[in-house]
Amino acid sequence: MRKNFGSKPWSYPQPVFIVATYDENGVPDAMNAAWGGISENNEISLCIGDNHKTTQNLLAKKAFTVNIADTAHVVACDYVGIESAKKVADKFTKAGFTAIKSEFVDAPIIKELNMAIECRVKSYDLETCRLVGEIVNVSIDESVLTADDKVDVAKMAPIVFDPINMAYLQLGEKVGNAFKDGAALK
Repeated sequence: MRKNFGSKPWSYPQPVFIVATYDENGVPDAMNAAWGGISENNEISLCIGDNHKTTQNLLAKKAFTVNIADTAHVVACDYVGIESAKKVADKFTKAGFTAIKSEFVDAPIIKELNMAIECRVKSYDLETCRLVGEIVNVSIDESVLTADDKVDVAKMAPIVFDPINMAYLQLGEKVGNAFKDGAALK
């Protein structure tokens, strides 16, 4: 038997994206955004309100990075989601983050987080709050790569958001092979 909950913004998993920008003075900012994902081969879409300083920054600079939150930095990643840069000017620094200037876009990469998707603003819809970014580059710290340049998920320890229980979960064990295991049913 199933129980109906009505219209809710629930799905599993919801990635924990830390969106980073520079303001007009070059000061880095970051916010936690869980509503988003890849929408084309070279495109990422996020739902973020226009009331955020990060949104104002990325619209002005036409660039942002999406850094993948991890277990080691869960407190800092949560903090940038519950604190406003409009109230705390040094929110990025207070979180313990270090900015590295992207080589490809006018936005910071968060040094402490091992993976960053570097993007140009493609579009932003004020009504729907849908941000679309063109993926220009993906950079991954070598410390979480295998010898054949694949991500070692155990080393990276990315987290996802559980919207029903209001929790962060670490991604875990491999349970199958994508685009391969289903061939057994052909």
